[in-house]
Amino acid sequence: MSASTSTSATASQDACYISLLGLAEYFRTSQPPNIKKCIQCLQALFTFMPPSKVEARTHLQMGQILMAYTKNIDLARNHLEKAWSISEPLANFDVKFDTASLLAQLHLQTDMNSHQAKVMLRRAVELSQHNVYWHCKLLLQLAQIHASDREYSAASELLAVGAESADEASATYLKVLFLLSRAMILMIERKTNDVLALLNSAGQIIDNNIPNPHQKEYLKVFFLVLQVCYYLALGQVKTVKPSLKQLQMSIQTIMAPNWPSDEAIFGANQLEMFVWLPKEQLYVLVYLVTVSHSMMAGYMDKAQKYTEKALTQIEKLKQQEDKPILSVFKVILLEHIVMCRMVMGNRELAIREIAAARDVCLAAPQRSLLRRHSAQLHCLIGLYSMSTSFFEHAERQFVVCVSETTERDLKLFANLNLAIIYLRTKRDSDLKQILDAVSTENTHTYSSQALMGGFYYVQGLHAFHKNSFHEAKRFLRETLKMANAEDLNRLTSCSLVLLSHVFLSIGNSKESMNMVTPAMQLASKIPDIHVQLWGSAILKDLHRMSKDVQHEKDAYANHVKYSENLIADQRKCVQSAHHELVNWFQGDPPVTSGPPAAAVLLLPESSVAASVAVIASTSAAMQTAGQYAQFY
Repeated sequence: MSASTSTSATASQDACYISLLGLAEYFRTSQPPNIKKCIQCLQALFTFMPPSKVEARTHLQMGQILMAYTKNIDLARNHLEKAWSISEPLANFDVKFDTASLLAQLHLQTDMNSHQAKVMLRRAVELSQHNVYWHCKLLLQLAQIHASDREYSAASELLAVGAESADEASATYLKVLFLLSRAMILMIERKTNDVLALLNSAGQIIDNNIPNPHQKEYLKVFFLVLQVCYYLALGQVKTVKPSLKQLQMSIQTIMAPNWPSDEAIFGANQLEMFVWLPKEQLYVLVYLVTVSHSMMAGYMDKAQKYTEKALTQIEKLKQQEDKPILSVFKVILLEHIVMCRMVMGNRELAIREIAAARDVCLAAPQRSLLRRHSAQLHCLIGLYSMSTSFFEHAERQFVVCVSETTERDLKLFANLNLAIIYLRTKRDSDLKQILDAVSTENTHTYSSQALMGGFYYVQGLHAFHKNSFHEAKRFLRETLKMANAEDLNRLTSCSLVLLSHVFLSIGNSKESMNMVTPAMQLASKIPDIHVQLWGSAILKDLHRMSKDVQHEKDAYANHVKYSENLIADQRKCVQSAHHELVNWFQGDPPVTSGPPAAAVLLLPESSVAASVAVIASTSAAMQTAGQYAQFY
């Protein structure tokens, strides 16, 4: 064959490839797409014995299309594995990286096999060192998988490598993204000093070295979300206010109608084609951290209002594209609103919303959400059981929560509520054991201010029940000091009403009145029906002692009103089909659509009811920023 004939044949063959690829793309983008014909066109390419690069790229395209438009996962995997085996030894050929990324996703989706996904990505990371874009993208993907497996040190190391790579390539925006992502991981590990150092470093770069104003604003939102989560995890509700206000202003800027699309902002430079979360999801996330703040500060009405707005936004986004992160947001919001309902005495609504959170968890692929939130669900059911006086069920729920969780704050939260149960059921040895364990574990380690205030409160409650009134006052003053320093209103109101009861018990009616009056004012503002119930009983006794008949009658009328509201709600609870969730202790939670449970009406003792979730939900509802880790 002559050279001209060979050239002509090659040109003819190239024309065939181009025609078939063009035709395949035409069928794929038709309305509606004709995927069958698209696949047939790509399959036909292999009959021409194409060069290795064309063959590898075609196998990759086949894998992509089969994954996106069909359920034939095995065939998709087969094509991707062929693409990988052909492309892996070829130099300067990006198909191998795209293929490795997709294969890793496939391993996670189908086999739940993170080991294979990690092996694949590590090899691709090694091969991509001279391609900064793919090197960074693969590092982020690998770090994400390690973080999901709770291998935080490995994730942190990979993100540190990514920051160095971005720095060497003078990709400042990408470097900050890596720094903030690493700060998020360190926050989960409770390495508070390292988190502060990274946030300070990233903050300075954002302020001084990001020339693009739109990218700067995105990074600022990421930075502020982490800063707010950092303060909330420490229970610093007052300290966080300026950062939260700044975050709310930044998200309004990003959501303004004249703000460019994400594609316009991040599409020009390959090394800037990374975004933590798209702006619509950031909008929901800002609502979520605002709800967390409102819960911890004791503004239940505000928390409910923002939760409803966030859930509405989530449903809108789900109709456009049902991203898994939206289900994560929904579960966390439901966990928060459950806590609000219980504080306000709406326990029947709370169990309904626990059931809604269960449904979201069960709907997620491979039960991934249930695995992450099972301990929180048990904790919430424990609180619900406790508030409805099903103490045996509550105890078992908290024990399951403690055994399932690796989060130290959630464990502390559950243990403090277990302590209240042991106190209520007069199990002194169990109570001593749990308080000693909590004290030993948390004395010299980082803990939330709200949780540690809760710990002192429980000790004060214990001292009160032992009639050790001087000791009770000492613990409760410590609680008040911590609560007042950070505007933890619910902790303040619970401490004040208990302190009032202490003074009433030792006959100091003046000090008792000085404590119960602000407690009732705060309880009304929150609103907290349990503190109102307790406080109205104390007021009734104080007015009787001072022979103030009219005020005694008013306090008694209020006490009856709060009691009747709780009794009516209790009746609804035990008649609800969802009440059956109190019997879920292992495996998947039951679908509660059967007949209602047998009616057992018990009104919680006021001091115990007011103590339920006194720590203001830091651990049961507030998730670490790591829940939001998602890289694009």
